[in-house]
Amino acid sequence: MIKFGTGGWRALIGEDFTKANVQILTQAVVELMKSQNCTERGFVIGYDRRFLSDKAARWMAEVLAGNDIPVYFIGKVAPTPMVMFTVKRMETCYGAAVTASHNPAEYNGIKIFTEGGRDATEAVTGLIEEKIASVNESNINVKDFEQGVGEGIIKPIDPFNEYIDTILSMIDVEAIKNRKLRILLDPMFGVSKTSLSTILITARCEVDTINDRHDTLFGGRLPSPSSHTLHRLRDMVMEKKYDLGIGTDGDADRLGIIDNNGRFIHPNEIMALLYYYLVKYKGWKGGVVRNLATTHLLDKIARSFGEECYEVPVGFKHISSKMEEKNALIGGESSGGLTIRGHIRGKDGIFAASLLIELISVTGKSLGEMLDEIHGQFGQFYTNESDFRFSSSDKPRLVKKLFEDKSIPEYKYEIEKVSYMDGLKIYFKNGGWITARFSGTEPLLRIFSEMSTQEEADKVVEIMKNFLGVN
Repeated sequence: MIKFGTGGWRALIGEDFTKANVQILTQAVVELMKSQNCTERGFVIGYDRRFLSDKAARWMAEVLAGNDIPVYFIGKVAPTPMVMFTVKRMETCYGAAVTASHNPAEYNGIKIFTEGGRDATEAVTGLIEEKIASVNESNINVKDFEQGVGEGIIKPIDPFNEYIDTILSMIDVEAIKNRKLRILLDPMFGVSKTSLSTILITARCEVDTINDRHDTLFGGRLPSPSSHTLHRLRDMVMEKKYDLGIGTDGDADRLGIIDNNGRFIHPNEIMALLYYYLVKYKGWKGGVVRNLATTHLLDKIARSFGEECYEVPVGFKHISSKMEEKNALIGGESSGGLTIRGHIRGKDGIFAASLLIELISVTGKSLGEMLDEIHGQFGQFYTNESDFRFSSSDKPRLVKKLFEDKSIPEYKYEIEKVSYMDGLKIYFKNGGWITARFSGTEPLLRIFSEMSTQEEADKVVEIMKNFLGVN
């Protein structure tokens, strides 16, 4: 029952996310590390605020210690990007964050990281799944957590200062100090408050926070920063006249932004803003990597500066791999995750937020003014992002229609090409596109489109929805 998706292993608490399965998964990782002769380099573990995250982190540590593998245990809740940063800094070959990221509160999970602080590739998670098949209760070795700490095999660590100092070294702190910005932060009951507040206060921003208590139900909301979940942040930004509102998901690897006028800045626009800023205003060189469900505005920006835009499947492991292969400057996705060359090889909402604040400070322009500048040069792009639930019994029908019969609906637009790299993507000759793919983290069919008008974007999704018979 342990299967990895695009964002690690995620499962319903009490159904598949259990102590037994956490121990089985960890023992499988141990067996992989033994086969790769890297056990002596140790393993980093961090966890978020979800129900059972702290306990599951200890369960993992106990299995690793029981197999004589040194454990670097982050002893308090930590953003996922901080865990990835620590894997890179400690030069371990593996690490993990206990989190289900932006999934509903009834989920928890484990993200596995590999050398350099990157998301485990499908090849790595495939090897772990193979090892899982041979693990049973009789060959799981466990050492009590406190005993492991006493013996020094489990080493409590606090990488907070190193992580914060690294981000501060990568942004223009002096420019931010001069702007004296007022920022409202919404960690969505997750783990970003301490890190982001420290960075912003160091840069002399005035920072207020909402939704920062420990609530494993995330206030009854999905802990994903979107236009649907950041209403309170938007209202307070407008009422109290903040310069910016920042929302982060449960484990702080994704972000959502409300500008000074109360406008939700879509992650597609965040990617475009940061890439344009880095190449136009900072003079940095390099291409951009996006997944297939992310805006093609990035392609236009890249071409205008003589750079390339590279398209990859959904899953940040594909983005980080392509960034390394092409020495790309920035990589990201429409769900709100991105990273910059020279930082960790995974998404970091805290660093991305810090860089956006630098953008405002250096250019002296609001995010809305910067977007006007971008759209004035490259045109307007409109999106529709729709999720559809389906029953497990209906999935074979959808799979057959989409990927076996390879049926597609009739559109009035001329089709340039059709791709099955990751789900179905139809590219229209007018520059628009639509994609339909199964979520790698939830039982959802995701249909996204991008067209030159909102009416067209909505219409092509409606046609696909009716063609597939989903609601």
